[in-house]
Amino acid sequence: MEKKTECLVHRYARLALAGKIVVGKWVRLACERHLHDLKTGHGRGIYFDEKAANRAIRFFRFLKHSKGEWAGQRFDLELWQAFIVGSLFGWKREDGTRRFRQGFTEIARNNGKTTLAAGVGLLLLVADDEPGAEIYTAATKRDQARITHSEATRMVRQSKALRQRVRIFKDNLNIPDTASKYEPLGADANTTSGLNLHGAIVDELHEHKTRDMVDVLETATGSRRQPLIFEITTAGLAGESIYNEHHDYGISILEGTIEDDTWFAYIATMDEGDDWTSRRAWAKANPNLGICVKLDDLRRKCRKAKQIPAAQNVFLRLHANVRTQQITRWIDLATWDANAEVDGRLHVIDEEKLRGRACYGGLDLGAVADLTAWLMVFPWEDNPEEVDILARFWCPEAALKDRHNRYRAQYVQWARMGLLRTTPGNATDYEFVKAAILEDAATFGLVDLNVDRLFQAHQLASDLTEEGLTVVGMGQGFLSMAAPMRTFEEKLLAGLLHHGGNPVLRWMANNVAVKHDAAGSVKPDKDESQGRIDGIVALVMALDRLMRHEDKQVEWAAV
Repeated sequence: MEKKTECLVHRYARLALAGKIVVGKWVRLACERHLHDLKTGHGRGIYFDEKAANRAIRFFRFLKHSKGEWAGQRFDLELWQAFIVGSLFGWKREDGTRRFRQGFTEIARNNGKTTLAAGVGLLLLVADDEPGAEIYTAATKRDQARITHSEATRMVRQSKALRQRVRIFKDNLNIPDTASKYEPLGADANTTSGLNLHGAIVDELHEHKTRDMVDVLETATGSRRQPLIFEITTAGLAGESIYNEHHDYGISILEGTIEDDTWFAYIATMDEGDDWTSRRAWAKANPNLGICVKLDDLRRKCRKAKQIPAAQNVFLRLHANVRTQQITRWIDLATWDANAEVDGRLHVIDEEKLRGRACYGGLDLGAVADLTAWLMVFPWEDNPEEVDILARFWCPEAALKDRHNRYRAQYVQWARMGLLRTTPGNATDYEFVKAAILEDAATFGLVDLNVDRLFQAHQLASDLTEEGLTVVGMGQGFLSMAAPMRTFEEKLLAGLLHHGGNPVLRWMANNVAVKHDAAGSVKPDKDESQGRIDGIVALVMALDRLMRHEDKQVEWAAV
């Protein structure tokens, strides 16, 4: 009697859990979920159909690669790919329809995501027994959606079996016999209404700035028996986004904190605590390492990431598949936290002890509906290189009540702690800011302060000048910001920026992204930062004033 061949889905799960295949925590949990459901699924009305899984896996043998060294060769799924495809198409409900309606797959760049996604789309079009199937590759722009669709078109052209069934048109693969179609769909198209979706491929979910497209796809599946939305992506930026929502939801399912039998998750990433420069960590995020992901290429990129700090985030996100805080990383949070201490103990910023000490200010107003930051730096008398930082923040009262304000919960908490002051109405009242600055000038030895000369500080600067303060306009470009940014970095690395652990300032420090110019100078980039950074900008502006007085003997003179 011929021995039955083990299903590739089961084999991958077994080998991964036995340590024969290097995988990270989330893939291991996906494998555990599969094997656990094989034993307990019947009690929840689900079962695994090996014949359906094997049929889906075999379908890819009708396809051929179209690019690179694999061009023209048959598409034989790697074991990890077979696990994904077999899981999506093998798991069933009691009525025989597909269990999974959502498939979230996250792997590092260059692991063949687009090729796999195109094949899944063709499988849904050709071999899923769905009359009038509508399959779409979806992206933020139609040109982006065409990338996966074009790969599917090339696969059809290279397959004699598919060419006999599928007609090729511009931006359309069509099966007349079943009235089915496969098209690219972009959020920039004239309309995304009226869809009757059987399948959707969302390539690079992390590039979606809003949830609009995904919401359209999910609401377009209501009249189908077993729709499938297959999302495949590389890690994105941490923060509020549809990618992060689905990433976190997938992890909750894998951890068992949420039970959702309709959702499949495969997240390949290095584990917390792994050495990001090690081959083992790379293998966890790159299941095709040694196949289409070349080890020498990763080593070269890793060397660059170690030599250029700004490249580390890029490497971690794209090649270790780790979510990062911003595109160009500037402040290491552990280093920032270390500056809260002096001699191993928290250095509390005591306003009473700051009386009689010279200080320098930076004011970043922001938009009227956003945060305003006023920062003062106090050089130590016995070591002027070290500074204490006193921070004050304002926002309009309405920001604490606005349900659409993504930072509302934080603002409410900080307001209760006395770290964030509010002004009446839906716009920051700068009269409150002016009054506070004048009070600080009377209390401390405020030498002078910087304000953004190109923003809306003109009237406030004029009012403060009339009250006897020295107010200087400061630009926000590379020319003005480069030197104080370097000073910031130097003091931070040396442990000389004593901020007392202010949680608002810490949050902003963690948000900061920077832009580089050809000369290697940096400046804060509010557009690319993943949250408010007003306090850090104001701190840099205050350090600029300090730099200009470091060689001068300054005595305190209250206003």
